[in-house]
Amino acid sequence: MKTILLIDDETMMLDLLSLYLSPMYNCIKKESPLDALRYLESNSVDLILLDIMMPEMDGWQVCQEIRKHWDTPIIMLTAMSEKTDIVKGLKYGSDDYISKPFDEEELIARIEAVLRRQTSNSNKVFFHGLVLDNDSHQLQYNEQNVPLTPKEFSMMNLFLSNPNKVFTREHLITNIWGYEVSTEDRTIDSHVRNLRDKLRKSDFPAEEFLQTVWGVGYKWTSKE
Repeated sequence: MKTILLIDDETMMLDLLSLYLSPMYNCIKKESPLDALRYLESNSVDLILLDIMMPEMDGWQVCQEIRKHWDTPIIMLTAMSEKTDIVKGLKYGSDDYISKPFDEEELIARIEAVLRRQTSNSNKVFFHGLVLDNDSHQLQYNEQNVPLTPKEFSMMNLFLSNPNKVFTREHLITNIWGYEVSTEDRTIDSHVRNLRDKLRKSDFPAEEFLQTVWGVGYKWTSKE
């Protein structure tokens, strides 16, 4: 069962959303945006329903904060139907919106549509403007191609798919070159150096994310 994070400062709205969605989804309710952000730091969800008008942080601010760290689909819940407000939400990273009061069937249909789009991207890995496409075997940053060799692509895929995991050089050799191949540690260092250089040339801040763990190996950190 997929998990949906509900963020709204009104308890009654959270209960109503949960009533509609609980038969199909696991619902996590958060009245505080800050509590919701803390929850996301150690838990993964499949979709976020996010209210706009909240006193602690408005939905646009929360959406921007989420997008700094996660690519989880977001549907904005708003009592406002002005085009500028809708465009603002989409510009800040939301995937869809629905205006209050909403129809139960429309809400569920919009959730299903966003989740379907997410499933269609299951062979892609997204991170801070990076898009790694396993079907086309390409990496892009801000829609510009980052030219990688097959081994560099495999290394990047391994890092992006396992954020914060420390890989020893031996582990990287086994995963990328295989058990049967004899490869020295400096080959890994050379590939990491080349990967960083190519990311930098594409204006991606490689040093912030592709980090050396001295005496052990390398990791891709998920936080700035």
